[in-house]
Amino acid sequence: MKYCSDCGAEVSFIVPAGDTLPRFVCNQCGTIHYQNPKIIVGSIPIWEGKILLCKRAIEPRKGFWTLPAGFLENKETVEEGAARETNEEANAEIEILRLHTVYSIPHISQVYMFFLAKLVGGEFSASPESEEVKLFLPDEIPWDEIAFGSVTYALKKYIEGSESGEQGTHLGSLRRSPRHH
Repeated sequence: MKYCSDCGAEVSFIVPAGDTLPRFVCNQCGTIHYQNPKIIVGSIPIWEGKILLCKRAIEPRKGFWTLPAGFLENKETVEEGAARETNEEANAEIEILRLHTVYSIPHISQVYMFFLAKLVGGEFSASPESEEVKLFLPDEIPWDEIAFGSVTYALKKYIEGSESGEQGTHLGSLRRSPRHH
């Protein structure tokens, strides 16, 4: 960031008074520009014991399978965002049952929230974002073709919970190990 989005003046990257982390601070109007993690919301749509997955038609990880998910928009709830993303990626309507997984990836400042959901009417189809959309039994999931670690984690926790009857929310994270020079 080079310029203040409020007044257009140059900013400095400093620790503001009373803070502990460096922030972009406007040299003219004093506005502190906070940068916070991105929230990604999605669903685990279930129909007759099968899980709906989407094969990505866009980068990153084009051609790999994922759960329907994407960035939360301003002024929507996490549930609304998960339902919107499921509709955009799979042309599917869902009924959200509960929060299933929260998965943090601190080194890229992202937090994933996946909701367990019923696929309404069993209806879905490909979209501009998904070249293929398909229902998978748990033992049919193409594990080597899953796009993201957050999706693998959510799917594995769903399958484990289905087998054990466990209904809790799962917390996971991926931390990049420090590099040694």
